[in-house]
Amino acid sequence: MSTPSGTKAQSIGPLSGGAIKDMLLAARLPIAIVVTLVLFGLVEPRVLSLGNFRNIAIQASYLSIFAMAQTMVILTRGFDLSLGYTVSLVSVVASMAMVAMGGGDASILYGVGAGVLIAALIGLANGLLIAGIGINPLVTTLGMANIVMALSSTISGGFPVTGLPRGLTAEFAQGSLMSIPIPIWFAGLVYTLLFLTLKATKFGRSLYIIGANPRAAVAAGIRTLPVLVLAYTLCAVLAALGALLLTARTGSGEPNLGGNLTLEAIAAAVVGGVRLSGGEGGVGAALLGALFITVLSNGMNLVQIDGYLQQICLGVIIIVSLIVNRDVARR
Repeated sequence: MSTPSGTKAQSIGPLSGGAIKDMLLAARLPIAIVVTLVLFGLVEPRVLSLGNFRNIAIQASYLSIFAMAQTMVILTRGFDLSLGYTVSLVSVVASMAMVAMGGGDASILYGVGAGVLIAALIGLANGLLIAGIGINPLVTTLGMANIVMALSSTISGGFPVTGLPRGLTAEFAQGSLMSIPIPIWFAGLVYTLLFLTLKATKFGRSLYIIGANPRAAVAAGIRTLPVLVLAYTLCAVLAALGALLLTARTGSGEPNLGGNLTLEAIAAAVVGGVRLSGGEGGVGAALLGALFITVLSNGMNLVQIDGYLQQICLGVIIIVSLIVNRDVARR
C-alpha cells in the first residue's frame, strides 16, 4: 500500500535491539541509582526508609552544588582542584567575619559577603592565570589549592571558629519551606539558573564551543579570556554558596570542611556524563551524578563499609564512568 505521495508507508514494529540499547544507555544512571538502593536495602532495610530518603536528598543537595560548579569549568576542558580548599577557607573567613560583627543574626550578611568575596578572588585568580597567561588548569588550580589550604589553616590556627549566629543553623540547615529543606531549595535554584545560563545565553553557548574546539571558538570570534575567567569565578562563587550551607550545618567554621569535596564533585560530574575532554554535558548530568554518589556513600555508611574502601570504590567508579562515557561518545 502506498501513501498519496507515492512513498511506502512504514509500519511501526517493535523496538530494535539497537534502539533498546540506546534507551538503556540514556537511562543508565537512574537505573544505577535504583539498583544501588535496592541492593543496599536488602542488606540494611534502613536504606529504604523515608527518613533515609530525606537524608539522601539533603546530602545530595550539597554535593550537587559543588558538582554543578565543577561542570562550568569542565565544559571548557578544565577543572578546579582548589574547590575543596576554597570551601574550607570560605567557611573560616565567613565565620570569623560573623564573630567579629558580634555573632548576632545581623552578622550573617557580613559573613556571606566575606565568604563570597574571598571565593570570587580565588576564582578570578585561577581564570586569569589559566586564560590570561596560559598556565595549565591542573598546575594552576593545584598550586592555588596549596595556597588556599595554607591560608585556611593559618588564619584559623587549625581550630574551628565557634560562636556563630544561631539563626544561621536554624534557618539555613534546619529550616524548610513548604516542608522542603532549605538546602534542597538552594540546589534547585542553582540548577535552574545554570540550566538557563547554559541553554539560553551567549556565555553558556561559548562554554560548549570552547570545550569542543578552542581554535574554532577563536575563529568564531569568541573572546575566550572573559569567558574562562567568568567560568572559574562562577565555579568558586558556587563553591562559596555550598561552603556557607555546610557551615550552617556544622555550626562552626571548619578549616578542614572541604575534605574530599574536590574529588567527589568531579566524580559526580563525570559519572553524570560531563566529559572531561570538554564540550559535552550539563548541570542535569551533574545533579544525577551527585545523587548517585550520595546514594552510594549513604549505603556504604549504613552497611558499615570501611572509609578507605569507600575511596577505592569512588576511584573505580570514576574510571568506569570515563570508559562508559567514551564508548557512548563513539556511538
